[in-house]
Amino acid sequence: MKIGCHVSFGKEQLLGSVKEAVSYGANAFMFYTGAPQNTMRSAIDDFKTIEAYNMMKENGIRLIDVVCHAPYIVNLANNKDLEKYRFGIDFLIQEIERCSLLGVKYLVLHPGSAVGLDRMDALKNIIYALNIVLERDENIVVLLETMAGKGTELGTNIEEIKTIIDGVNKKELIGVCLDTCHLNDSGVDISKFDDYLDEFDEKIGLDRIKVLHLNDSKNGLGSRKDRHELIGYGTIGFNNLLNVVLNERLSDVPKILETPYIGNNDEDKERLYPPYKFEISMLKSRVFDENLKEKIRDFYEKKDK
Repeated sequence: MKIGCHVSFGKEQLLGSVKEAVSYGANAFMFYTGAPQNTMRSAIDDFKTIEAYNMMKENGIRLIDVVCHAPYIVNLANNKDLEKYRFGIDFLIQEIERCSLLGVKYLVLHPGSAVGLDRMDALKNIIYALNIVLERDENIVVLLETMAGKGTELGTNIEEIKTIIDGVNKKELIGVCLDTCHLNDSGVDISKFDDYLDEFDEKIGLDRIKVLHLNDSKNGLGSRKDRHELIGYGTIGFNNLLNVVLNERLSDVPKILETPYIGNNDEDKERLYPPYKFEISMLKSRVFDENLKEKIRDFYEKKDK
């Protein structure tokens, strides 16, 4: 089972990311090279990267199962402000260069939001930008993430993802990242996941799917909300998500948890605990744990003392 989670990329950079992933029992992980809300980035430390490689080898984590995520602020769909649009393109090129320095092959990208533009014009903007970004001779593959449809988000259905891929010149450098919460919120019934994969395979090809974000959803089918929930605690349900993890057609695709941290109680925002160690264990056991939240709180409260 290729299962991991989102981890931090702090002072220890990739080494810190590996340490965190190992502490959760993960054999895959995803990180941002800096804060997802801004473009502040520190120089890549090659020594820490080498240390990270060694630790990954010791713990059975393959570099191909390590994924980077582009920051949310990059919006390639809207070119009303040409200066911002160009900045987004240039910054994405820099992120690709950072991935190359780290040896990470896959960079997940939110396609963008139209924000007042016609959707087809916005899709053309994404295609134009990606063709600039991918024109360099790099080995980094940009993965378009399937989106929930909040606001004017693009990439909310197979047709829009296909339109972007069809317009990209270097098709070997473009792929897809599925997100179960986003799929649910956009109207895809995860209990019929194989039907979705059949359509995806027919129109795009399953070989394009390189990463899967595994999240439950706080909202119902087609809600277009994009609010993640702990595995088994949302509207998708544990068994449906477990079937996604165990789907043989995606057996070689790393599944990355992005579920929310929880507090001492549901209202507590001061001290938040990561659920990943327990969710990964639960998925490996293939049995839903109704006491998951309590176990997470007990573990970290004892650790804090």
